[in-house]
Amino acid sequence: MIGLERNVVRLVPYNPQWKALYETERRRILAVVGEAILDIQHVGSTALPGGAAKPIIDIAIAVENYEQAFECVTPIQNLGYDYKGENGIPRRHYFVRHVDQTHLEQLSTHHVHMTELHSPDWQNMVLFRDFLLAHPEFITEYTALKLSLAEQFPSDRLAYTDGKASFVERVLQLARSADQPTGTG
Repeated sequence: MIGLERNVVRLVPYNPQWKALYETERRRILAVVGEAILDIQHVGSTALPGGAAKPIIDIAIAVENYEQAFECVTPIQNLGYDYKGENGIPRRHYFVRHVDQTHLEQLSTHHVHMTELHSPDWQNMVLFRDFLLAHPEFITEYTALKLSLAEQFPSDRLAYTDGKASFVERVLQLARSADQPTGTG
């Protein structure tokens, strides 16, 4: 149902169970670091009904202060997450949860992006998701792009992600504009 091998790009159709999996994980995280969290959201393509996604639940957590959020690292690790530091995005605490498929291979099942509430990273994750939810025609366009990129880069997640960058930026610009379109025209 969820989980993906390292460096593999594989998309599956939206599964309504992803929302329940997010809710379960949300409760687990809140139980151990809830006092430090200002907001927690289901982001990424598993939060977008009608599309396709890598079967990994993305969770965005907003905190007041990056440095103070270091107190959350050990409790989240105790939930089975690997802490990856900033992992390429400044002032972000990044965690990955795995399950063992075999003794030789792990599947990534959850990614946690913990960042400051007023950071561009937080704002972009939520704004992108909210715009797509409000304009499902963009989910269709995004899904077509992702399927094409997954076919082109089945074992190169970086190239896959880079291939989505111009679409993501276009959507963010549209979302920030006062004149949000009703179609992709």
